[in-house]
Amino acid sequence: MTLASSHRSVLQALLAGTALFFSSSTLAQAQETPPESAPQGEVVPPAALPPPAEEKEKEKSKPWYESIRLRGYTQVRYNRLPSFRVNDSLINDQGDRFLGKDTGFGIRRARLVIFGDVHPHVSIYLQPDFASVIGDQYNVAVMRDWYADIFVDAKKEFRFRVGQSKVPFGFENLQSSQNRLALDRNDAINSALKDERDVGVFFYWAPSHIRERFKYLVDSGLKGSGDYGVVGLGVYNGQTANRAERNNSPHAVARVSYPFLFGSQYVELGTGAYYGRFNLSAAPRDDAAYALARGPNMVDARAIVSLMIYPQPLGFQAEYNIGRGPSLGSFPDEALLIDSRNLHGGYAQLMYKLDGVVGVSLIPYVRGTLYKGGKKFETNAPLYDVRELELGAEWQIWKALELTAAYVIADRTSSRYPYEQEQGHVTRLQLQFNY
Repeated sequence: MTLASSHRSVLQALLAGTALFFSSSTLAQAQETPPESAPQGEVVPPAALPPPAEEKEKEKSKPWYESIRLRGYTQVRYNRLPSFRVNDSLINDQGDRFLGKDTGFGIRRARLVIFGDVHPHVSIYLQPDFASVIGDQYNVAVMRDWYADIFVDAKKEFRFRVGQSKVPFGFENLQSSQNRLALDRNDAINSALKDERDVGVFFYWAPSHIRERFKYLVDSGLKGSGDYGVVGLGVYNGQTANRAERNNSPHAVARVSYPFLFGSQYVELGTGAYYGRFNLSAAPRDDAAYALARGPNMVDARAIVSLMIYPQPLGFQAEYNIGRGPSLGSFPDEALLIDSRNLHGGYAQLMYKLDGVVGVSLIPYVRGTLYKGGKKFETNAPLYDVRELELGAEWQIWKALELTAAYVIADRTSSRYPYEQEQGHVTRLQLQFNY
């Protein structure tokens, strides 16, 4: 081998090694360098996407307080507009303290809801109201809801609700005042439960697709009542919200309600009942010796049927209940005696939903109410005779703002001593802002 050929062989070996070295370095650098973002419209290869397991791990490591959300609404009312038949003695303390003489603008409700999942099987719902009335003090903060939903299964079809919450009785009682058309709940059903709530333990069941349907009937503006299960069972104190138990005898309640499509329109049918003993005491007056007929623990029981034909665009809503509850008597020899007596009554409402005509929606409505029975949570459980007609319209200007106007023709018992019958008309306005 000559010297030239030897040098040529060494040079070829060096060139081959150098090429191999640079190709290996380039390959390693390409593997270490993160891939560039794909151009817009270009599909990212699956290998470039984060593995699903990593996303799940991030969700698990998310602190519970980052899952908590806030929402609420406020209602401002004025009830002193001109009417054909003004009667300043026409009042409804359970419905609206701003009815009657010497009233002006008032905040009927000021709600702030704190809610969210604190665990895969536990969610919380906390709602104070900053516009409650205690005596002559207005705009007092009072607890409305304070409970936890405990889900038994992964699909969240079975759950227990523990704390102070709405008692599953009827449809309108469960419907949020944020969504209800009429300004006040009807006396016939609302007389069952002051503030619609009590402390207890409730069990709810609904298939997952029906839970989605309950949610849709609220979110779509169709005036749903919310998700209180297809089946609801529970035990609760029975003395109504924010009041102590007084007889160690809990109430029991059961409810069944099912929403379904009838052609292209949603319909919901429901029924329910509760039973217990309500404890109360008489408050005699100087000229009226009110007294208990047979002891303080009185039978308190009702059964109800409910129908809701959701406004698409024409809607109809009606409920009727019968039962027994504490009340003054109707005959002269019973007028001062409080006993468990028969009660009955209900309401019917017709409505028509116009979408996108002016703002988000406009819903005119008319509602009639009849009730004959007592109100157990009022002083001396007065016997009520209510005949009321309400005509109104709710105008949702934007999702965050609603204006409702109503004209009420009423013949009803006063909630204040001497519990006389009053007749009159009231023109009312309410501005509601949602947040």
